[in-house]
Amino acid sequence: MKGIILAAGRGSRLYPLTKVINKQLLQIYDKPMIYYPLSTLMLLDIKDILIITRPSDIESFENLLGDGSHLGIKISYDVQNEPKGISEAFQIGRNFIGNDNVTLILGDNIFYGHGFLKPIREKIKIHKEGALIFGYPVHDPERYGVVEFDKDYNVKSLEEKPTNPKSKYAVPGLYIYDNSVVDYVAYLKPSKRGELEITDMNKLYLDKKLLKVNLLGRGVAWLDTGTPESLFEASSFISYIESRQGLKIACLEEVAYNMGFIDFNSFKDNVLNITESSYKDYLIDLIDILDKNENN
Repeated sequence: MKGIILAAGRGSRLYPLTKVINKQLLQIYDKPMIYYPLSTLMLLDIKDILIITRPSDIESFENLLGDGSHLGIKISYDVQNEPKGISEAFQIGRNFIGNDNVTLILGDNIFYGHGFLKPIREKIKIHKEGALIFGYPVHDPERYGVVEFDKDYNVKSLEEKPTNPKSKYAVPGLYIYDNSVVDYVAYLKPSKRGELEITDMNKLYLDKKLLKVNLLGRGVAWLDTGTPESLFEASSFISYIESRQGLKIACLEEVAYNMGFIDFNSFKDNVLNITESSYKDYLIDLIDILDKNENN
């Protein structure tokens, strides 16, 4: 399974913040936004990841994340010259995807909830055919893409910002596809916005009865950070959880170690190379705890 993070939009709703910086490099409490979708893919045991961004932002992402080797993963980069839709990611990433299946996550989507990724990780391991999207209950589904499904979680319909939604389940920005997606994208036509819409891709799978939905439960938080209000709310949420629990969310070095991507010595080396900060202090404390556990 390959992973793609789409981080190429103009971020127009966040102007003027995004006039000089890519949206996915903006601060969500104590980390850049990109850390959150990247950690989600890592927690799904996806180690080969493509970040698609604007030509002017490649260098910034490379400076931040490098090639991922220090985290035991491989990060590649490619460009989306114009915002021509989410599904264009499969054209841009065709060579990267190769013969593999692919999980796509939007760079401004944050998911949080204890243990909720484990069953998804297991599904990815056995995923052979079709597409899997997710459903998240919201009180205002008319603002989102909405999925309707039967008792077996087969998708019945998809609607984009419907006036009269057929369900209360919005579709967040996490999608799992078989390798057919690289061929299906050729059948898509640009929408009125001039974009290759992800909903149209999902409808292709729906027409072939190859689209299923996995519901995200009440213990899961999904945050879309595309507006100033949601950016602030996401930072407040992360701040509250981290201060209450004393644990960091989307700490890439910790995730890499816990997932077994790097060993303890590599983990310590990474931490020692981090600039003095509260982020480093947290990891130093974690090293001390792990050292004590080793010696007991």
